[in-house]
Amino acid sequence: MTHPLVLVLARVLIASVFIVLGAERLLGAAGMGPLAGASLSNGVLLLSLFELIAGILIVVGWQVRALALVMAAVLLVDAVLAHPFWRYSGASQHAQLLHFFKNLSAVGGLLLLAALGRRTR
Repeated sequence: MTHPLVLVLARVLIASVFIVLGAERLLGAAGMGPLAGASLSNGVLLLSLFELIAGILIVVGWQVRALALVMAAVLLVDAVLAHPFWRYSGASQHAQLLHFFKNLSAVGGLLLLAALGRRTR
């Protein structure tokens, strides 16, 4: 049987990317942080807010199964749309391939969270 603290740590680590990147973009839109002054569309800002909130809710254990499935779908779409390695060559292709498979590995972690469901509390 898996120790409950390991499952909490897994939730925190998997959700950290959503919390950090969502917060970074929102802070940038507010004129703070490394993205200060960056022009972000309303769609990006809404997605960033969603990522931040979903990440926090995964950490606290609220509706983990549903949120993990939704975030897995979001990352899968992001992998295909944001990291089309097949359009590049050389070093650029390698960089995009790396990001693509990092997204896929996070999808795997989120699917594990979804499979564990309530046991991750």
